Amino acid sequence: MTGKVIGRFAPTPSGRMHLGNAFAYLLAWLSVRSRGGEVLLRMEDLDTLRCTEENGERIREDLRWLGLDWDRETPPQRSRTAAYERALETLRSRANVFPCWCTRGSLNLVNAPHASDGHPIHPASCREASEEERARHKTPPAWRLEAPDLRISFADGVYGLYTENLKEACGDFVLRRADGVFVYQLAVVADDGEFGVTEVVRGCDLLSSTPRQIYLQRLLGYPQPEYFHVPMLTDREGRKLSKRDADLDLGVLRQRTDPEKIIGLLAHACGLLDRFEPLTAAELIPHFSWEKLRKTDILLDEEQLNWL
Repeated sequence: MTGKVIGRFAPTPSGRMHLGNAFAYLLAWLSVRSRGGEVLLRMEDLDTLRCTEENGERIREDLRWLGLDWDRETPPQRSRTAAYERALETLRSRANVFPCWCTRGSLNLVNAPHASDGHPIHPASCREASEEERARHKTPPAWRLEAPDLRISFADGVYGLYTENLKEACGDFVLRRADGVFVYQLAVVADDGEFGVTEVVRGCDLLSSTPRQIYLQRLLGYPQPEYFHVPMLTDREGRKLSKRDADLDLGVLRQRTDPEKIIGLLAHACGLLDRFEPLTAAELIPHFSWEKLRKTDILLDEEQLNWL
């Protein structure tokens, strides 16, 4: 890809940033800064019940503390409903977008979950319903996009070639929920496309959602970014680190250690450094290379955590 590299941080302000978040953001920042690009910050706050501005400000403070700066902040998702409405109308004009009144329970009764994220594949009943059948419903529907029998492949910068048949792997997928909230798949494509994001760095747990996003990009006329799905940090039981790991959130870590130790720990754990060495994010730039990155999930053991 030629031209200016534009990457982004896209945190969900539903709680304090944890060490797993810091790892993904560090790699996103290093990838962009090592090539003289631009970093955007976007709060993905579609979940208005859990996401707060207070959490968003804590995330900004934690990023600054780690030395991970950004060049500009784009509007939060909760302020971009009109943009998502326009995207939905475009999709209606270019593909089959249809109303759906199915519940999670009813879908589980007729289908097994698909492999990508454990959600049941949507049957054709709603898509094929007549106008008369749809008119019988008295509650607002969700809106789904018909998934074509189409194989989508892309070259991930970490895991290599990834291919998925949309119809078989995910089926018809939701664009807007029955309560009117737009879902992640549509919002992230509209945001990245409108603000010119050329590179997406995120956890490998989102690898299987990428073909859906590429399909939406094609329908909406947006260029496809480069994707780098990074391995997960895990605990001793093999579970990925998350907001439940309160002892590894940045609020706790900031009271017991320095940002240079966190950067050094993460750099050593993922293969960028061959030994533990405290250093700043800026000092790590010359050591960064995607080729060095480990491709399996990364266990943080007691010895490593004791470095902090």
